[in-house]
Amino acid sequence: MTRQIFGRMRRTAAAALVAGAALCTAAPAAVADDGAPSEAGTSFRTATPVKPGVKATAQGTTGDYLYWQFPAGAGQQVTATATVTLPEASVRTGTATWQLDVFDGLRRRQACASGEPTKRAQRQDATVTLTCTLRTVRPWAERWSNDPLPGAYYVRLTVGDAPAPDMGTPVRAELQATAKDAGGAEAGGGELGAPLHAAAVAEPDGGWNGSWWSDRWAWTVGGAVLAALAAVGGYTLTRHPHRR
Repeated sequence: MTRQIFGRMRRTAAAALVAGAALCTAAPAAVADDGAPSEAGTSFRTATPVKPGVKATAQGTTGDYLYWQFPAGAGQQVTATATVTLPEASVRTGTATWQLDVFDGLRRRQACASGEPTKRAQRQDATVTLTCTLRTVRPWAERWSNDPLPGAYYVRLTVGDAPAPDMGTPVRAELQATAKDAGGAEAGGGELGAPLHAAAVAEPDGGWNGSWWSDRWAWTVGGAVLAALAAVGGYTLTRHPHRR
């Protein structure tokens, strides 16, 4: 009886050591030499953070769901671009439809204002490129609206349909998200109290609620200067009229 108890204790201790070693050797998301992520998550919870302008890569298989996340602040217009390197035509049996979806911090799917988020890859195609440009991020919006708000944005890349024999074949994906200021014409009032679920991504350079500067200031200052010059010119002409 005593031997059995000691045997169980040894097995339990060995299992604990193995589990501890596995935890110690567990690595975070893989990062390339240039600091760009080299793998993607498999769900919203494990989405890999990517900085805007940085090209992330990932190895996967046809049928996988690949997830990334990036930050976007108010006044910015975001474009997500994904390129999939497909298996050689000799190992594929038909065409496949690839899909790029973008979600906001509340995991609401955002409509693409422009771009081609769905594309069908023919059997002879070596790559397929998908793009999605969102509407300008709003600093504030009503609860019932689906306007894009400051915070984290999720990108999901997957194949919509493909022949059953092609499922599981290896692919390579590249993702790049860019954010540019839309300008004062797209500026709006209000301010969001906190970014939407943005703990895993860095704050944009201009802040979550956008920079205080916009091209509206330039137009306002320029208009004020022109008005002042016109007033001075008008006063000069009326104060000293030409006489015979």
